[in-house]
Amino acid sequence: HLKSPVVTLLVGPPERETAITAHQMFLSRSPYFQNIFLTSPTLTVQLPNEDLDAVGCFLQFLYTGEYFPRIVKNPNGEEHLEKEIDDSSNEIDEDGNCLLKHARVYTLSEKLGVLELKHLAHAKIHRINSTAKGELAYARYVYTNTSREDTTIRNPIASFWAHRSHILRHEAEEEFRRMVLEFPQFAYDILSMVLDQKEKSNKDKGKDDREDGESKALDRSKPGRKRPRLSTLS
Repeated sequence: HLKSPVVTLLVGPPERETAITAHQMFLSRSPYFQNIFLTSPTLTVQLPNEDLDAVGCFLQFLYTGEYFPRIVKNPNGEEHLEKEIDDSSNEIDEDGNCLLKHARVYTLSEKLGVLELKHLAHAKIHRINSTAKGELAYARYVYTNTSREDTTIRNPIASFWAHRSHILRHEAEEEFRRMVLEFPQFAYDILSMVLDQKEKSNKDKGKDDREDGESKALDRSKPGRKRPRLSTLS
C-alpha cells in the first residue's frame, strides 16, 4: 500500500484551502475516488465543499479502521466514546459540536460511498449526550444535508423530539421555533411520530377494552350455580 502513488487532497474553499496527502490505494476503497482515478490520471483532487476535520476522520478510518474518538469499553463492559472514559462526570455536548463532528463524517461517507464508515459515525452519534440547543444544531445540519429518504439518521431525530419536545423546547424555544419554520419536514416528521404514538396507544387501549368487555360478557353468559334439588322422596 505504501508504494502506491501519493494523492494530494485540496480541502475547503480556495481562500482557506488545506492540502493533505494520502495513498491512492487507500483512497480507492471509496467508489467516489476510484471513479476519479479511473477516468483521470490526476494525483490532485479538489474537495472545496468538504469539512477538513471530516476528511481527516475519513483518512484515519482508511488507514486504521477507526477514527477518534473511538468506541471503547469501560471496566463494566459499557461502551463509550474514548474521550469519556477518564471523565468522572457525564460529559455533555453543550453546543452540539460533537454531534456535528460525526454528522459531517456521516454525510461525507455517504458521498464517498464508504458504508462501513457511515455506520460507524451513526453509532457514535447515539453515544453523545447533548443539550436542547445542541440537538437542534445537529437536527438543522441533518435536515440541510441529507435527503428526505434517509430515515436512518432522520427518524431518530424526529423520535427524540416527539418524545421530549414538550420539555426540551422550553430550553431553546426560539431555536425550536426557527427550526420548525425553516424546515417544515422536521415539524411534519415530529407530528407523524406523535400521531403514530397516539394511534398505537388508542389501539392498545381499544384492545384492552375489547378484551375486558369480552371477559365480562363471557362471565355473564356462564350459567349460575344451581341450588341443590330437594329430594321429593320421603
